[in-house]
Order: sequence, then structure tokens, then C-alpha cells
Amino acid sequence: MSHPEALRGGAMSASLRPLTIGVIAIITCAAFEAMAVVTAMPSVAAELDGVSSYGLAFSMYLTASLLGSVLGGIWCDRRGPRPALAAGMGLMIAGLVVSGSAPAFWIMTVGRAVSGLGGGFMIVAVYVIIAKAYPQRMQPVVFGWLAAAWVIPSLIGPYVAGVLAEQASWRWVFLGVAPVIVAAFLLVWPRTERLKVAGPPEPLDQAARRNAGTGVLLAGGVFAAQFALTKIAADGFDDPVAAWLLVVLGGAGLAAAAVSFPRLLPAGTVRLAPGLPSVIATRGLMTVAFFGAEAFVPLMLVSARGLSASTAGLALSAAAIGWSAGSFVQARVSFRRQWLLVIGASLLSVCIGGLALAVAAEVPFWVLVFVWSAAGFAMGLTLSSTSVLVLKLSAPHEQGRNSAALQLSDQLGGVIGTAGAGGLFALLRDPAAPGELHVFVAIWLALCLFAVVGIVAGLRSARGESEPVEAPNHTRKVPSQE
Repeated sequence: MSHPEALRGGAMSASLRPLTIGVIAIITCAAFEAMAVVTAMPSVAAELDGVSSYGLAFSMYLTASLLGSVLGGIWCDRRGPRPALAAGMGLMIAGLVVSGSAPAFWIMTVGRAVSGLGGGFMIVAVYVIIAKAYPQRMQPVVFGWLAAAWVIPSLIGPYVAGVLAEQASWRWVFLGVAPVIVAAFLLVWPRTERLKVAGPPEPLDQAARRNAGTGVLLAGGVFAAQFALTKIAADGFDDPVAAWLLVVLGGAGLAAAAVSFPRLLPAGTVRLAPGLPSVIATRGLMTVAFFGAEAFVPLMLVSARGLSASTAGLALSAAAIGWSAGSFVQARVSFRRQWLLVIGASLLSVCIGGLALAVAAEVPFWVLVFVWSAAGFAMGLTLSSTSVLVLKLSAPHEQGRNSAALQLSDQLGGVIGTAGAGGLFALLRDPAAPGELHVFVAIWLALCLFAVVGIVAGLRSARGESEPVEAPNHTRKVPSQE
């Protein structure tokens, strides 16, 4: 598709400015919602008696978001991004309203699931809008701005949410975001009119139907595994029969996720095939390493270094600023973009390995802040580049599906990283000495291995700059070598 209105000027030219501002506003709202909900959730759980099911509020959102990404990709390829964008906006607002007015914790978690489904639709639609509305030379800049859209929510989101929860009510954390999402949507919607697919929608072919079914299986498997883990952690093995039933449920969920996840990705992703598969694999490996490590940075600073929670949070804010800087830099490179994947994964490996060396009390706090800001820089450099490469390597009719595959890799990477690090922490920690440094060192060294494999995946993406690859084979069985 040509981009005649964008051939002169940039993404902030008169013709593209409303669309660009609207897309940035959508991502900013999503970022603020994510940061604010994490801050408000302890108040929600305390008031609605949901502490024992605390983790479900997050897993429900994630699980529904996985499903929304799969279905949104199919929808965007058949009808363009407009229907998925509208449905996503409606679902996200409905979920916020349900969560914000919920009289019971389980109703609040249902609202989180509805919001997650809408979020999955919206993010894939945004990717397809960028692919169709902006020429390739502008896409790195736009993705850089999308990463920058997380900075302000990361800096002020937790504070604003905390003030609302303490001075008014946690319900306003949910209800207050909805009108802003509507405003952002109204900026984007008129500018997507020309992105509609002409003619009636084609009927779903066998591959698309199988792909949708596989997405449902993946979402069900992830939810079953997280539900079982949450209940076992809350109730223990006081009731052996119930506990073993949960173990069986969790095992079945893991098996379903393991079987279905590779089928939603381009063929060869799990074995790091060259080109697009390795680009998507790099995204997942980086999110495993970064988000798994970041989850334990504040805990280490508070329990082992004796810092306050607000001071420990400075490391996370520094990472957000570094992420934005990395995205800014990647938009201005002139060499082959696949090398940014290698550089980013290498830098992240050094940073996570550096955490293991910098936990000692003799190391100044500012060193830890600098190290984690550099890790954020590596993520901004790499993740924005994977977004650009996936759009570049996708045929127009596969942009939605491949964008969904990228989001699945991203989302599941975060789950694997945080859940795996949490399991290792529970296995190694001594309840009598919660601040033992060797536990954190072991976690970060284990996660560093994923970043090292990310270097290999980045190198194997070498074909990614030159030619599109075949569309994902959604009818295949998982090859044995994967």
C-alpha cells in the first residue's frame, strides 16, 4: 500500500498528526492502566477479601490478552484494523467499568479478563495501523514514540494511583482511565477509514479456524496452570485430594500451552530458524530475562539492602527512562537493524550478570540504578526493532497474524520469566533469612542465560533485513526438533 500523504514531512505532518497523537495516546492509556492497577491491587484485594486469589487478577488479564492477540490478528488480516480496534476499545472500557464497580473480588477479576481481551485486540490493531498508514522509513520513529509513551505512566502512574487509592477510592483508578481511552480512540478512528478492507469479508479458511482454536487452547492452558499454582500456594496440601487435582490441572494446562504456543508462531521459531522466526524468538527471550529479573530488583533492594520501597522504585523508573532512550536511538540507525537485536541482547546479558556482582552492600545504590537503566536501554533498542522487522518481513495479508505472534512471544515471555524466577526464589529462599543475597544472584544468573540465547537468535535473524519469509504454517504439527 502506498502512503501518498506521508511522502512529505514526517509522522507529525498535518495529515498524519491526529493519527500519530491518537496511537500514542492509546498506548499511554494502556501503560498508565498497567502501572496504576499494580499499585492499586493491594487495596482492592484487602477491601474485597481477595488476598488469597491476588495473582488471578493479573493472570486473568494476561490469559485474555493472549486470546485477544490471536483473534485480533485473524480479524485484522480479514477486515483491516478498524473492527478490532473498535471492539478492543469497547471491551477494555467495559472491563474497567466492571472492575471499578465490582462488589466482589471474583467480579473484579472477570472485569480484568474483559479488559485483557480488549487490550489484545487493540495492540494488534495498532501494529497493523502503523504498518498500513506509515511508510517503512517512519515506522522505527513511531515505535520509538510508543516506547516513550510508557515513560510518564511509569513515573507518575504508581504515585497517582496510590493517591487515589488512599485519598478517594481504588475504584477511581479503574474508572478514571476509561474516558481518556475514549478520547484517544476518537482521535484515531476517523484516520483509519481508508484502511478498511474493500468488499465483504472472506469466510474463515481451515487454517484460520484452526488458529483460533489453538489460541483458545493456549489461553485455557495458561489460565489452568496459573489457577492451579495460585490455589496450591494459597491453600497448600492441607486437603491432599484437592491439591493433587490441582497438580493434575496445572500439568494439563502446561502441556496444552506447550503444544499450542509453537503452532501460533511462524514455523521454526522455537528452533531459531533464520529471519522472521528468530526475530520473534528474540522478543520472547528478552522479555523472559528482563521481566523475570526486574520483578526481584525492588525486593532485593528492600530486603537485602534495607532501602525504602519508594527509593527502590527509582531503579524501575530509571529502566523506563533507559527504555525510552533505547527506542529513540533505534529510530536513527543507518546500519542493518538485525545488529540492534544482537547489541541489545548482549547489553542485557551484561546488565543482568552485572546485577549478580552489584548486590553486595559495598556497591553504591547509584551503580545499581545505572545498571538497570542500561538494561532498560537494551530493551528499548531491541523490542522496538523487533516490531519494525516483523512488519517489514510480513506480507500485507499476514501483518495482523505476525503482529499477534510477536505479542504472544512478548506476553508469554514475561509470564515464563516472572513465574520461573518466582519458583526459583521459593525453592532457594530461607524464610528465616529473607534477605540472603545468594538467592538473588542465582535468579539473575539463570535469567542471564536467556539473554545469551537472545544473542544467538539475533544473529540468526540476519535474513530479516532482506526478504519476507513464508507465512506461519498454522496447519502444521509441531516438528520434533522444536
